[in-house]
Amino acid sequence: MQAIAEAFSQGGSFMYVIAFTSVIGVGLIVERFIFLFFKYNINANAFMGQVQKLVMANNIDRAIKLCNAAPNAALPKVIKAGLTRANKGELEITNSIEEATLEVVPIVQKRTPLLGGVANVATLLGLLGTIVGLIQAFSALEAASPENRAAMLAKGISVAMNTTAFGLIVAIPCMAAQMFLQTVTTKILNEIDQHSVKLENLLVSRYRAGGTQ
Repeated sequence: MQAIAEAFSQGGSFMYVIAFTSVIGVGLIVERFIFLFFKYNINANAFMGQVQKLVMANNIDRAIKLCNAAPNAALPKVIKAGLTRANKGELEITNSIEEATLEVVPIVQKRTPLLGGVANVATLLGLLGTIVGLIQAFSALEAASPENRAAMLAKGISVAMNTTAFGLIVAIPCMAAQMFLQTVTTKILNEIDQHSVKLENLLVSRYRAGGTQ
């Protein structure tokens, strides 16, 4: 810990700015992890298996109640939209599912791309700190007295190396987290696309067959 504290202090003022970006990055990672895994996510296959059984049994009310049991999950919101229009005609079924999908998709995708921005900012701040440190080092060679030149040169190089390292330390986990969370996001969205189409076909077939709620 002492070595880390020393490296942080030797990195200069840019270390504090990069540290601030790391706080933002950690906050985004935690928030997205909680929402994508515990709020928006659901066992799609098991959920849709139950919904299909209820629809085929002509029990739309119970299917809607099943959706209400997971009010925050993304897929049940879309499925519920279709179920509530199950007896309103093919066009209304299709429009309600598409409208719900358009509402849900941006919510699921929200803020995950920001992690890439945080990673880029941290990297650029580290690079800027590197340039400033090198400028300080070369300035020391020109302006500092011979007895202070070595210390000033070492200080400038220390700023350059520490800001570069810290910027990458922040950027790499943010980029890795973005890739992982984007995979989860894509999984949720693919499930919405797949199962909403299946439900739409099922409800349309039911409507054409003259099913009633």
